[in-house]
Amino acid sequence: MKLFGPATGVGSLPGGDAREAAKTVTGSFEDFPFLAELPARGPGADMIGRTLGMLVDLYAHVEPSGWRISDRPGRDTKRARSWLGEDLDALEEFTQGYEGPLKVQAVGPWTLAAALELRGGEAALGDAGACRDLATSLAEGLREHLAELSKRVPGARIVLQLDEPSLIAVLRGQIRTASGYRTHRAVDRQVVESALRDVMGVHDGPVIVHSCAPDVPFALLRRAGAAGISFDFSLLTERDEEPIGEAVEAGTKLFAGVVPSTDTALSDPGGSVMGVRTLWRRLGLNPGALAESVVVTPTCGLAGASPAYARAALAHCVRAARSLADNPE
Repeated sequence: MKLFGPATGVGSLPGGDAREAAKTVTGSFEDFPFLAELPARGPGADMIGRTLGMLVDLYAHVEPSGWRISDRPGRDTKRARSWLGEDLDALEEFTQGYEGPLKVQAVGPWTLAAALELRGGEAALGDAGACRDLATSLAEGLREHLAELSKRVPGARIVLQLDEPSLIAVLRGQIRTASGYRTHRAVDRQVVESALRDVMGVHDGPVIVHSCAPDVPFALLRRAGAAGISFDFSLLTERDEEPIGEAVEAGTKLFAGVVPSTDTALSDPGGSVMGVRTLWRRLGLNPGALAESVVVTPTCGLAGASPAYARAALAHCVRAARSLADNPE
C-alpha cells in the first residue's frame, strides 16, 4: 500500500455539515482522503479547540481572549468532543471498504502552547513545565484518537498531520505576552525538536508537519522525524531551496500548497504546478522522481472559501497532480 496519494487537502472546509464534508473529501480524493475540520460551527470546531478536546487529563474552556486551561471538562470541551465524534461518524460512513492512505490533522505541541492560556491568562509557552505537560497529554490523546480512527476505517493507513503555523514565531521569540507589550522568549531549538519527536513517536505510520508560515524549518522537522512537510509553495524564497533539496534527497515527501485557499480564478492545472517543475530543475533533481516526491494540496485550509470554490480547489489539486505525473519536465 502506498504511504501517500498524489493529492489531498490541508484540513479545514467551509460550512458545518459533517456528512457533506466527508462526501466532498472522499469524492474528491479517492486515494488520499482526510478527516475534514469545520471551524464555522464555532469554538471547539476550530483547530485549537478540536485538538484541546483530544487531550488526556487536561481541559480547556473559551474566554474572550481565547482558550484557557480548566480544572474539569466543561461545556466547551464536551462540544469539541461531540463535533469530532460527528466528523468520525461521517467519515466512517463514506469510507466503507476503503483501503489506502487517510490523513488526520491535529495541532502540534508548540502552536498549542502558544495558543492555550494558563489560569493567569499567559500562554502556556512561557512555562516550560506546562509545555511538557501539554506535549505529554497531546501524545496520549493522539494515541487514543488514532486507535479510534483505525477501528472505524480498518483498511486505512493513517497519516498524522501536525499543524504548526506558530512554530517559526515560537523559535524566534515572536509570540506576544498577554499584555501585548513583550514577547515570550524564543524556545531552544533542541527543546522544540525533542517535543515534536515525542509527539510524532505515538504514531507508527507516517507523520507530516504543516506550516503555512514563511521560513519553514525543513531541517529541524526532518530531524524530529517528519516523513513529509506541508507548506505554502508561494512563500518559498531562495533561502529554502537548499533545505528542500536535502529533504527530497533524504526521502522526505513535499506537500506542496500550490492551489489558492480562498476564492479566485484557478489557472490550468499544469500552470498550478509550473513552479514546482521549475524548482526541481533548478535543484538538479531527477524529473522521474517528481510525482513520487510531491503531494499537491491547497496553500492552506479552505475554511475561508465558498463551498463551490472549495470543491473546485480540491478537484483542481487532483488534476494538477496528474499533470505533474504526466509531464514532470
